[in-house]
Amino acid sequence: MMAFWKIFFKHHNIFSSNLNNQLVNQDAADKILLVKYLEGRGTIVNVYLSFNSYVNLHDLEKLCDSVGWVRRPLKKVKIAIDNSFVTASLFYEQNKKKFLIGFARATSDTSFNATIWDVVIHPDFQGQGLGKMLMAQIIKQLRYEDINTITLFADPQVVNFYKHLGFITDPDGVKGMFWYPL
Repeated sequence: MMAFWKIFFKHHNIFSSNLNNQLVNQDAADKILLVKYLEGRGTIVNVYLSFNSYVNLHDLEKLCDSVGWVRRPLKKVKIAIDNSFVTASLFYEQNKKKFLIGFARATSDTSFNATIWDVVIHPDFQGQGLGKMLMAQIIKQLRYEDINTITLFADPQVVNFYKHLGFITDPDGVKGMFWYPL
């Protein structure tokens, strides 16, 4: 599996942000400037990255609403975030207020495997590389922790986005399986 990651990082240049060769200490960094002077919502903003696990749940709900996701109970969303191995938020500040424009999280067994969940970028900021940068930072954090197998679930309309980042469907014939209560 390690050979896969060596090939992945050699052939997939997803680390094109100003954090290219810098690993972010999740506990030490409240916010890191990720993109300076990005156009969004008709204005120019600086976009920040935070690995702080605190996220305003109502802001996250609004962000998820903006892309048409089904609402989930906030109590359960909080539990999911609290039990995540890595969380990452993208935001800009205006008049001393934070505006959440991106989010992703990963769960892990902290040894071998991790799954990335809830990757979302506000529609006003899509198509500018923020999703790619967010994924790069999540993957970088997981690889720093020596996680070798990173999985995710993707809706059909975003599968190509993840394929461009080097994710493959059904590697070696492996199939995801699900169990749902009746």
